[in-house]
Amino acid sequence: MKTLKIARDLMLPLDVVTQKLGWIGTTGSGKTYGASKLAELFWDAGAQFVALDPVGVWYGLRLAKDGKRPSDITIPIFGGLHGDVPLESAAGALLADLVVDRTLSVIIDVSQFESDAQKARFAADFADRFFFRKKARPSAVHLFLEEVQEFCPENQQRGEERMLHAFVRMQKIGRNFGIGSSYITQRPQEVAKKALNLAQTLFVFRTTGTHERAAIERWIKDKAIKDQDIADELPRLATGAPHVWSPEWLGLARVVSIGEKRTFNASATPEVGAGAVTRHLAPIDLAKIRDEMAATIERAKADDPKELRKEIIELGRRLTAAQKASSAALYSKPPEIQIVEKPILKDVQITRLETLVRRLTQVEQVSAKIADAAAELATAIMTATKPRPTPDPVLPVSRASRTVSALRIPAASHVMTRRVVPTTNGYLPPGEKAILIAAVQYPGGITREHASILTGYRRSSRDAYVQRLIGKSYVEIASGVIVATKTGASALGSDYEQLPVGKDLQRYWLDRLPPGEKAILATLLPAFPRIMSRDSLDATIGYKTSSRNAYLQRLKARQLVVVTRDGIAAHPVLFDSGMRQEAR
Repeated sequence: MKTLKIARDLMLPLDVVTQKLGWIGTTGSGKTYGASKLAELFWDAGAQFVALDPVGVWYGLRLAKDGKRPSDITIPIFGGLHGDVPLESAAGALLADLVVDRTLSVIIDVSQFESDAQKARFAADFADRFFFRKKARPSAVHLFLEEVQEFCPENQQRGEERMLHAFVRMQKIGRNFGIGSSYITQRPQEVAKKALNLAQTLFVFRTTGTHERAAIERWIKDKAIKDQDIADELPRLATGAPHVWSPEWLGLARVVSIGEKRTFNASATPEVGAGAVTRHLAPIDLAKIRDEMAATIERAKADDPKELRKEIIELGRRLTAAQKASSAALYSKPPEIQIVEKPILKDVQITRLETLVRRLTQVEQVSAKIADAAAELATAIMTATKPRPTPDPVLPVSRASRTVSALRIPAASHVMTRRVVPTTNGYLPPGEKAILIAAVQYPGGITREHASILTGYRRSSRDAYVQRLIGKSYVEIASGVIVATKTGASALGSDYEQLPVGKDLQRYWLDRLPPGEKAILATLLPAFPRIMSRDSLDATIGYKTSSRNAYLQRLKARQLVVVTRDGIAAHPVLFDSGMRQEAR
């Protein structure tokens, strides 16, 4: 069996990757140095490892011994001051998937999270997902936990319970799925006893504290090791020379001297007077990983209730400012416009104009968000005491024919080429107007989900607009569908663009969907009205099952697809021809 030379007088079998180790010692005694030496050996042997670092010192593996040149260890670093990719507190599960799917060795630096709550959230999400994924894909991997009391505290604070449970569970049964671990700490008494006691081998460096030695003595007694007087020995151990206890695995108990590392010892205490030095780490091509992580991180942040509350508050602030600015502009005298002829625009002027167009586009997007947020806030106030709206009817699917049933919606009277909703006879907010146009466009009425597909509004915004239109007597609910009243049709007038239907509606959504959702919808549209099996869909789009299911969930939430036990199909409302046949 291949062995790893951790010390001049100690060779470790390669199965150390799946063993449970403890590295204990006072500051500067060499515990992190020894653990990172083992990580070097893992890299050389091609063994996978993950270092979870709340201190920010493991980046030293990427530097040569002098700390000035890159090392030959091209391990990616996520987070921290030296990270290749920044780390978000909501990205724990995503990073676990990346590590398992690609069998990556990584350094995860959580030292720059602003609060313990952010660190605990990330660590709990990572540990939960990592353990879950490894159960389905067992393979040898070693998890280094620097200052392990940060992740497995004996006295956990509020919000740390899930994190502690996740790591203790991994320590208990993770080896069944190939997960080994190294618990590194200078304060073993602060590490959860039910986690530390599971270690099979201890590397104990110089230890001077009474409480620290008491924790070690408990471990020794728990392993039935006799005649070990550590009170006199441990305080006098030389730096980098731990006493190793391994009663079952290695069958030894003696002092060894850790071998010299070839990478930078970033855990060494900085010397007085030494200036800060910029560290140039080994180059790693992480562009693809950044792209893969960016969208998921943003989506996770968008689903975070705290982030949503912040956004609503910010949008409310911007809305107030915009309303004040609009009122001031309404009553102010417009400035005189002087027309000056210029021969030809220069390149620099064209560049500035392009920049201005981009900024105006961004302003338009922000304004749309402000309008949506304002509508939702207003609706919450208006409908707080009103009963919930009647739920939409379930879309019928014929299993025998394996085609999607057409929706009971009258045919559209026109086909639109643009989705812009101009002003009408009287002022009507854009959201209400879009819903009213959809109802007028289909005299027989539309369901709420069809209104969402035609207008693009989310469920909350759509229901808010419908509720306001009902309050104005512009629409009514009849047999579960939204029907425009004569008053609504009169208020809308005739000067309006109809909403997109048929091919225009399909193009509208294909132009706006993210790549994954777009690929699935583009595959389902030509197959309509046939229901496509999940296997056929997978063979066409080439996505993993987890990714495909995630995209289908989002498409289903947008009500653009029909998902049945037999398969998936595009929603009939995307096909004007189908609606016309049903209307007849």
